[in-house]
Amino acid sequence: MDLAALNIFRTVVRENGVTRAATKLNRVQSNVTTRIRQLEEQLGAELFTRDGRRLILTPAGETLLPYAERLLALADEARHAVAENRPRGRLRLGTMESTAASRLPRALAEYHRRWPEVTLELVTGVTRDLIDSVRNFEVDAALVAKSIDAASTPADTFDYVPVYREELVLLTPSGHRPIGSARDVALSTLVAFERGCEYRAYAERWFERDGVRIARVLELGSYHAIVACVAAGAGVAIAPRAVLACTPSEDVAVHALPAIGPIDTLLVWRRGHFSAALNVLRDMLTTDAAPSDACAQAPAALIAD
Repeated sequence: MDLAALNIFRTVVRENGVTRAATKLNRVQSNVTTRIRQLEEQLGAELFTRDGRRLILTPAGETLLPYAERLLALADEARHAVAENRPRGRLRLGTMESTAASRLPRALAEYHRRWPEVTLELVTGVTRDLIDSVRNFEVDAALVAKSIDAASTPADTFDYVPVYREELVLLTPSGHRPIGSARDVALSTLVAFERGCEYRAYAERWFERDGVRIARVLELGSYHAIVACVAAGAGVAIAPRAVLACTPSEDVAVHALPAIGPIDTLLVWRRGHFSAALNVLRDMLTTDAAPSDACAQAPAALIAD
């Protein structure tokens, strides 16, 4: 089975069509279509069906995709293993939005400066989705929050190392009374990322422990939007203190949450995965785990209690 054809197949799936895949691969559309047809002939099965202008994976295509991901990942590892031990090639890194905003800008700029031969692709998401992306060979590694459920990163599947430690704080509209427990929260709406966000899971556990029922969860996709909703009085939120300098607002009060305690950010990768590019990133992050960006410290004026 031709690795180039498998890469074309995977790209068509990821880009959701031949046209965008051809652009991504710097090939003409007819070449992409021909290579897919040749792969189907080799396998003796159709990989896509067409629904109007959309391509949909057939059951055979669904079966092939994880094998293609694994074969292409193993080919990358083989190339790294036999090449000189110098970082090069592509490194696909998943990360939570909070980490991307508050911790990574200077670290990644330094990484690019030191290792210009590495093409770094960054993908953001919630912890659960990022773990799945590592498991499914969609990214090489991911920066995720340590889970309440340790089984979500089983030791026989993943290796990981802590690189940052985040303090979670409660965000409320300014003027809110002091908060000693969840029972002191005056609003019943939690503003948070979608399910799969570990910070949301810690927030829900904190409310649950104090016997407080969250009436509604307003799901948003960025901390800028979350802070804006809290400032407008739409609800409360839990976030790492480090992101607050990136999203300042005089209309938001910040309350410490000692009951939750600090949460480790882990760099997670598949057990046994070898990559010089990943190794130097891991070493860089673990030796420079202090806040690496101006956004990493919230100004004292934002701290309510």
